[in-house]
Amino acid sequence: MVADNRSEVRKVLIITLLLNLLVMAIKAVVGLLTGSLSLLADALHSVTDSANNILGLVTNHYANPQPDRDHPYGHQKFDALGALGIAAFLLIACFEILSSAVERLLDGGKVVTISPNDLWILLLVLGINIFVAFYERRVGKRLGSAILVADAQHTMSDVWVTIMVIGGLIGVWQGQVLNIPQLQFLDVFLSFPVAVLVFSSGWQVLRENLPWLVDEMAIAPEVIQAIAMDVPGVVNCHSIASRGAIGRQVFVEMHMIVSATDVETAHQITEEVEARLEERFSPVRILIHVEPPAYESDRISYEAQDKAQASNG
Repeated sequence: MVADNRSEVRKVLIITLLLNLLVMAIKAVVGLLTGSLSLLADALHSVTDSANNILGLVTNHYANPQPDRDHPYGHQKFDALGALGIAAFLLIACFEILSSAVERLLDGGKVVTISPNDLWILLLVLGINIFVAFYERRVGKRLGSAILVADAQHTMSDVWVTIMVIGGLIGVWQGQVLNIPQLQFLDVFLSFPVAVLVFSSGWQVLRENLPWLVDEMAIAPEVIQAIAMDVPGVVNCHSIASRGAIGRQVFVEMHMIVSATDVETAHQITEEVEARLEERFSPVRILIHVEPPAYESDRISYEAQDKAQASNG
């Protein structure tokens, strides 16, 4: 049975929301004061961080892993839906960054003025982002929470964005000190790789959670068949299907032919198969349809396929 860790996930999301709001405010204030496009874009990225936390709190409320009458397979797809929402926010942020950078290149804009104090403040922001990313990822992995892992991925992209922005603003600051106005363009040019990093984070979150929502195969049927055939009393398997995500929740269905004519023996064989699958892929819910030794099926039977391929070879 999947543990209900929503209260602990909610606690993490509230802590990270407060920290992300602080980071967003600092970046926005410094960005407006200095006129830095890359920093304002980074602040926009932080807006999505806070929105993601709020989305995560709403999603977490509905993502009960335990089944009920209306949701017999549990509610964990709400968790994956929340992660996809994060991906959408990331892609929107990417578009906003690119459009602002192109506009600045075409029309020019406010001259960026940066001071050492501004840079020290941004280093403090960077430290907060690093703490949030590793904190969320560690707890998310321990609890098996897709929403926390996805949000940590988003925050980690914010770390790299902030590092890049700080590097560019250091160059702009040196341009002020050395009277090299051309270094002003560092701020605009760095907006483009920032957008690439944001897009990459969104794509990774999408790739990790979409298979869960579209019921992509979780375990190769040949692997399930091999585990089942290793149990004494199992003659063959067919119509094997699986969905979900290993480590979060897997559902397995299969038909299994057993060398038993009484219900008690057949039950013992299926219990052993379920125990071995649970040991390998926990948490997993398994449904096995038992069939007698003489049963024949025209559906997929991996042992039969292997024999046919051997004879054809």
